[in-house]
Amino acid sequence: MTLQEKAARIRLLLFDVDGVLTDGVVVMHADGSESKGFHIRDGAAIVWAQRAGLTVGLLSARSSGATTQRATQLAVRVLSQGVADKLAGYEQIVRDERLEDAVVAYMGDDLLDLPVLARAGLSAAPADAAGEVLAKVDWVSPSPGGRGAVRDLIELVLRAQDRWDDIVQQYA
Repeated sequence: MTLQEKAARIRLLLFDVDGVLTDGVVVMHADGSESKGFHIRDGAAIVWAQRAGLTVGLLSARSSGATTQRATQLAVRVLSQGVADKLAGYEQIVRDERLEDAVVAYMGDDLLDLPVLARAGLSAAPADAAGEVLAKVDWVSPSPGGRGAVRDLIELVLRAQDRWDDIVQQYA
C-alpha cells in the first residue's frame, strides 16, 4: 500500500509529545514547575484536522501540566500521559475510540515509540528522530520535532483525503 493510500484512510492522528510536539527540551524551574515550547503552526494544524473531522490525540510517557494545558487550548480530547508502556496506552486509546490500527497515524521520535509505530496504520517521525525510528517508519517529516513536524504530517493526511484545499480556501 502506498503512503497516499495509508494517509487517505486515517481517522486518528496520534502524537508523542516530547520530541514531536516539542523539541524535546524540558525547562525545569526552581519551584519544580516546568515549561515546554510548542510550535504555533503545529497547533493550527491540529485545529484544522479536528475541524476536518479527524480525531487528534497525545500519548506521552511523561505527565506534564504544560501538555495538559496545551491539549486543553487545542481542544484535544484524547490525552494519555504518564504511560510507561506506550503500546498499552495506544491499545487503550484504540479500544476507547473503537478504531482499528489501519486508521491510526502515529508520530514518535525515540525507542519508546517503536512498538506503537509498528502497530499504527501510518507511522511517522520528525526529521531529528532516533536513527532506529527513522529506519522503521513509513514517512519522515522534513521538519524536526517541535518545529513543524506535526503540521507536516497533518498536511500530508489532509491532502491525501482531499481536505487541504478547503482549509486553504477558508483563508484565501
